[in-house]
Amino acid sequence: MADNTHPIRLIIHGGAGDIRRERLKTEREHAFTEVMKQSLQAGYAVLVAGGSSIDAVIAAIVVMEDSPLFNAGKGAVFSHEGRNELDAAIMDGASLRAGAVAGVTTLRNPIRAAHAVMTQSRHVMLIGQGAEAFAGEQGLEIVDPVYFFDQHRWNQLQKAITREQIALDHDMDDEAQPANDEKHGTVGAVALDRQGNLAAGTSTGGLTNKRYGRVGDTPVIGAGTYADNRSVAVSATGTGEMFIRTAAAFNTASQVRLLGKPVADAADIVLAEIAAIGGEGGLIALNEQGEYAMRFNTRGMFRGVIYDEGIAHVDF
Repeated sequence: MADNTHPIRLIIHGGAGDIRRERLKTEREHAFTEVMKQSLQAGYAVLVAGGSSIDAVIAAIVVMEDSPLFNAGKGAVFSHEGRNELDAAIMDGASLRAGAVAGVTTLRNPIRAAHAVMTQSRHVMLIGQGAEAFAGEQGLEIVDPVYFFDQHRWNQLQKAITREQIALDHDMDDEAQPANDEKHGTVGAVALDRQGNLAAGTSTGGLTNKRYGRVGDTPVIGAGTYADNRSVAVSATGTGEMFIRTAAAFNTASQVRLLGKPVADAADIVLAEIAAIGGEGGLIALNEQGEYAMRFNTRGMFRGVIYDEGIAHVDF
């Protein structure tokens, strides 16, 4: 029964990776900070007005999807074929309902499409043209793929293709090549509303130079996104294949619910499992009491939190 006594919380991330303050120009650092604060304030406005954690998560993620700074929506990276292929998922901790889209190329805000799948269909995940057709039927904004073009992201693709060719020419394992510093730009949010309900959402453009319709952990419920009022809401970012193999988001929730681990400890345990098989990244997790964790095993992770008083705190 809702008692409206729960604290409100919103936690966001903008990706984890080789993020170092000394490598960011002052104006770029300011830009990241401002967009993350806008994201937090957008979600907070929903929560403080008594809105749901689901709506707060969507509001926060849309702000980051509309920014070219993050690897989601407008700032999505390019696949090997030069396309922006987007994935997103959302989950309601009260009902365990979930929705996801993968491999979409014309949806301005994939997180809205994921929500439509959750609320307006009998399914959990839709992909490609089918997902786009469904989103169009729901009245969501469809854009020309050129909307997603970003010169910085295009340059990243060209560098990645060049590295790949050098690796082939020298008979080297491509995984041994220098990593793309910004490949972990996935965005996500977890929220707790006044009714004590949790929600989680994640959105991404995937990996630069990805091939063959590759899909990572973001839209896979239990891997990159999960929410359960009995444990935690989780959104992850990092090497998606490893997060899938460890069922990272569900694993975190199980550590809390079944083993009684504190939220931060659960996150650390899962990230250690991911590191043990060669993965890296981070995750945000939040429980019904408002306790949360923002953990990562990379140099940095764009992250932020906002509490009842409405002051946005961001870091990386």
